[in-house]
Amino acid sequence: MDIDSAVDITRGAVIITLMVGTPVMGVAMAIGLCISLFQALTQLQDQTLSFVPKILAMVGTLLLLMPWIFGQIVEYTIELWRAIPDTL
Repeated sequence: MDIDSAVDITRGAVIITLMVGTPVMGVAMAIGLCISLFQALTQLQDQTLSFVPKILAMVGTLLLLMPWIFGQIVEYTIELWRAIPDTL
């Protein structure tokens, strides 16, 4: 395996990781922003008020997107296995 192959494999892994993680982090950021706005307006500063809804939203998003996430990971893994003869 040469350095170009290693860089391509690493680049692909980083791109897949970002594609899979972005929706979950986006939901967490949006929920966090809404809760922060709510806390600022009502002056409630309870830590669990921001933590619990974010975790629930992230778990819900993961459950909704699980088939797509597994599909992306399996597709990338199949690409890697097919590329093994070319890199040897």
